[in-house]
Amino acid sequence: MLWSGSVANGSQLPLSFRCSSWSDRGWAAGNRMERSMTRTLGLIGSGMIGSAIARLAIGAGMDVVLSNSSGPGSLDPLVAELGSRAKASTPSEAAKAGDIVVATIPLSAYKSLPAAAAAGKIVIDTMNYYPQRDGRIAELDSFASTSSELVQRHLDRSRIVKAFNNIDFRRLFTLARLSGSDERSAVPIAGNDEQAKSDVTYVLNLLGYDAVDIGTLSESWRSEPETPVYVKPYFPAHPPEGGTPEEAYRWFTETPGVPVSAATVRGLVDGTVRGTAGGYVPEDVSSFRAGADPNWNE
Repeated sequence: MLWSGSVANGSQLPLSFRCSSWSDRGWAAGNRMERSMTRTLGLIGSGMIGSAIARLAIGAGMDVVLSNSSGPGSLDPLVAELGSRAKASTPSEAAKAGDIVVATIPLSAYKSLPAAAAAGKIVIDTMNYYPQRDGRIAELDSFASTSSELVQRHLDRSRIVKAFNNIDFRRLFTLARLSGSDERSAVPIAGNDEQAKSDVTYVLNLLGYDAVDIGTLSESWRSEPETPVYVKPYFPAHPPEGGTPEEAYRWFTETPGVPVSAATVRGLVDGTVRGTAGGYVPEDVSSFRAGADPNWNE
């Protein structure tokens, strides 16, 4: 992988992703989303996953409005890194500003998502259920609901699409490729609204990924933690045994990703058998970010 320069002009993106024009990524004149969108993502949560999505969006020529629970000032370093297309605001303002909103916070905080500000918006849900972090949620443990259905119930005037919840932040950033690349990866998406899924598929294409539609939000468990398509397919191997937490973290951040095709994602999802709800955070990784999801969406 070749890297150089700064994120502000997209030059920290993989060369195989950034060496193209804006129109090559799909914003051709006359396209429906070209007319209807102003190319802004509003991010509620700007941690590992959120910042990776922001970097890809900036590299693709989009604008981003970042937010978190600590206030806009805490995001000054990230905004400075991303450049003039990025700004920080509150979660409500990010939701209002975004043509599409990305909710990338711990699942335990989903009721803090600004329902009024997100009304009428498509919301990409990257969140996962981790009982050791989120506490036990009876509806999820009993399979009465999926986590994304809970989010949809809270954001009842928004259209939820589950996406980017099954890949860790590092591989999310480094595996992005232009459409048509032999190294193009895919991720599963789920949602109840077909047009919303179509629009999210389009945005994922701009960010460097194919989308595999796995059904409604009731089927989104097929990409949740502990399922075959979750995180592991994008890694070439397991971490070495017996190492220190520092060595495990170095392996996690430095190991190159493995492209996962749409056909592979489809096969993994279709073969999934539902097991225990929620996932477990390995201690050798979570020790660096206490209680964090391995895809680190805080």
